[in-house]
Amino acid sequence: MLKTFITAAIATAGLSTAAVAQENDTLVVGMSGGYFPFTFVRQDELQGFEVDVMNAVGEEAGLDIEFQTMSFSGLIGALEAGRIDTIANQITITPEREAAFVFTQPYVIDGAQVVTQEGNDEIGSVEDLRGRTVAVNLGSNFEQLLRELPFADEIDIRTYESNIEQDTALGRVDAFVMDRVSSAQVIKESPLPLQLAGQPFSEIRNALPFRDTEEDRAMRDRVDAALSALKEDGRLAEISQEWFDSDITSVAAETETE
Repeated sequence: MLKTFITAAIATAGLSTAAVAQENDTLVVGMSGGYFPFTFVRQDELQGFEVDVMNAVGEEAGLDIEFQTMSFSGLIGALEAGRIDTIANQITITPEREAAFVFTQPYVIDGAQVVTQEGNDEIGSVEDLRGRTVAVNLGSNFEQLLRELPFADEIDIRTYESNIEQDTALGRVDAFVMDRVSSAQVIKESPLPLQLAGQPFSEIRNALPFRDTEEDRAMRDRVDAALSALKEDGRLAEISQEWFDSDITSVAAETETE
């Protein structure tokens, strides 16, 4: 399994980090480093599914990959400001984001999942969130998905920078909503008393966003071609199998993580 160490930011007076990097065939990739098992730090080493995918993209496209970690809520701003070239942190394609950025093809197909404290038999689906307190990660698409529900005004939505799993397990909130793949892995790998509550209530397609400029579109196309090659020869599915024992890059991802 590929692993990498967090690298330092490029510092060049008068130019953004991302602009300088692109001139040198370097792709600056932003991620939180706190979204197990996609991107996380263990023993000072940045690793996860996203790290392995981006390293494979770099190898295929002839790009050097430089990772920068920051809070999830700051990633979009860093991309807009040109401090990074793209974000590899399970960024869901939405109409709002498509209006601001250009995306690669989806490389993860997933679903929004409700998770509760183990033994909670009162919440078995998203409909049961009426009158409940529900945690989501700040800046994530899951807050918007909840607010689009016809009964959203009956849900107390609370945004967190981190620790939504812990607060749910401790009963400080009734549930949290995250992607199904990550939720299943957290339940499998951590000692927290948590359980999936029903089936995913919305399909989500995750891709890599780029700024909508001629230069960034060219880089998007280069990365997209690499993703196509990784899909066609099975390398993307292989990385997924290593992390999840299933292929989350296919439409069948939701059912494979049961």
